[in-house]
Amino acid sequence: MRRRHFIALLSGAAATWPLAARAQQPSLPMIGFLSSASSDEYTIRLRAFRQGLKDVGYVEGQNATIEYRWADDQYNRLPALAAELVHRQVNVIVAGGGTPSVMAAKAATTSIPIVFAVSNDPVAIGLVASLDKPGDNITGVTSLNVELGPKRLELLRELLPTATTIAVLINPSSRDLGDRCTRCRWSITIAHS
Repeated sequence: MRRRHFIALLSGAAATWPLAARAQQPSLPMIGFLSSASSDEYTIRLRAFRQGLKDVGYVEGQNATIEYRWADDQYNRLPALAAELVHRQVNVIVAGGGTPSVMAAKAATTSIPIVFAVSNDPVAIGLVASLDKPGDNITGVTSLNVELGPKRLELLRELLPTATTIAVLINPSSRDLGDRCTRCRWSITIAHS
């Protein structure tokens, strides 16, 4: 009788072993993607983002998940969207859509890594301590468009020396661009989109 009991116990354990092992499998890495824009505006960039992930071995739906949060150009929604990603306990936040997105992510967490892409100087706007050692939980890339924008306008002025007015379309919520453009040495008209 003891032998039969032992065999039944062993058989039951063997049958449930795969279920227990599967239950202990770690969950897929979760990437939080926060953007001030809409998903329609990011179609091409998202394709490149997913390809970049694939190039380093991560495929959405296979061995990684991505939680998307879109502000649809309503910047006031960004803090709540960033807080949602933090609440979901994502492993990393990718802040797309410029400075407003990354500022919201930075305000929402000091522990989840944040990766950003901005067009202005991340040191000047307080995102990072320095370009070579960003510090804290935040890192990224910049094209320094705010610094290069006026230079591009100066080049345009050289190409069109008789132009008296050049219009620049900007987002009125942009913290730096409008201020920088108004400090150019020559007259430009700023039209808010």
